[in-house]
Amino acid sequence: MTEMDATDEKILRELSRDGRLTNLALAERIGLSPSATLRRVQELERAGVIRGYRAVLDPERLGTGFIAYITVGLNTHTKAAQEAFERAVTRAPQVRECHNITGSVEYLLRVETRDLASYKHWHTEILGVLPQVRSVTTYVVMGSPKDDRA
Repeated sequence: MTEMDATDEKILRELSRDGRLTNLALAERIGLSPSATLRRVQELERAGVIRGYRAVLDPERLGTGFIAYITVGLNTHTKAAQEAFERAVTRAPQVRECHNITGSVEYLLRVETRDLASYKHWHTEILGVLPQVRSVTTYVVMGSPKDDRA
């Protein structure tokens, strides 16, 4: 674990809000010189605290009109079943996130499709044919008043 101070936390907060900030703008926001800011950002990158930078996309402009979270329970709790399921969802572009979770089911997925019909096809023809799947529960996103994912 990397030791971080309040300045590092400020850097991470600002870059989380806008990963395209210039070093000069970042330095001004956090109150350090540009050279000191650059050294700190580079060290956070080298340490793996900053793993990369992403663009925040607008799902509607991309034609994504249906977003859902899906819980998936597996029929066996073996490593092989988990690995097979994870390989399958990794190949599905509709699955934007896959989390192995604790509780009564094994996985939580974020799925994005064009519309309900596209989701139904994915649910039936892709997820529904996986031999590892025991149960599926879908939670349709009605709105997202806060979404800080990058």
